[in-house]
Amino acid sequence: MEAALLGLCNWSTLGVCAALKLPQISAVLAARSARGLSLPSLLLELAGFLVFLRYQCYYGYPPLTYLEYPILIAQDVILLLCIFHFNGNVKQATPYIAVLVSSWFVLALQKWIIDLAMENRFNPGRQSL
Repeated sequence: MEAALLGLCNWSTLGVCAALKLPQISAVLAARSARGLSLPSLLLELAGFLVFLRYQCYYGYPPLTYLEYPILIAQDVILLLCIFHFNGNVKQATPYIAVLVSSWFVLALQKWIIDLAMENRFNPGRQSL
């Protein structure tokens, strides 16, 4: 019974995450405008999701504990592309996507890098060296 309940919770979380940004994406596409979307906040959210996902993968956590993050990242990337598309230049998204992809690899180069990124993600006001 507990296993079935846990499975239901896992899959319902995935379902909610899959539908979380769909209303926002459809509203942006219907309006044909990215007005009201904040590029800095979207990039901050993407960075947070990416650091957390990389941390979970790096330390070998079970996939069901972080499976919703690739879905959220994909939705944020779609919103990022919408911002640049409706502002008239999709090519401006290339450096942002390149940084996000390269940071996936940079975060795992050394253990201290991923640990520092994760610590600063949850304690942004605290300086650590």
